[in-house]
Amino acid sequence: MKIESSTNPAGASPIKETRARSAGKTSSATSDDVQLSAVSAQLIAADDAQVFDAARVSEIKQAIADGRFTINAGAIADRLIASAKELVGSQRQA
Repeated sequence: MKIESSTNPAGASPIKETRARSAGKTSSATSDDVQLSAVSAQLIAADDAQVFDAARVSEIKQAIADGRFTINAGAIADRLIASAKELVGSQRQA
């Protein structure tokens, strides 16, 4: 599978970061340029903020196994629409 780096999300302004290679390899100074979009920075920040609740996952897993788990399609649809609105709003501000 080939991964292309030529795709850039619409409206994403790149953030440039330069890191120097670790000292001690050679005397010539080399650096790698890394460009992160604003969207990737948001994803990194969101990833740090999420908390994993192992007890809740275990409870849901047991409910599925017992046949007690019900899906509230209305709640899922409402949250999906709210998420889409938030995404569109953040792209308009950028």
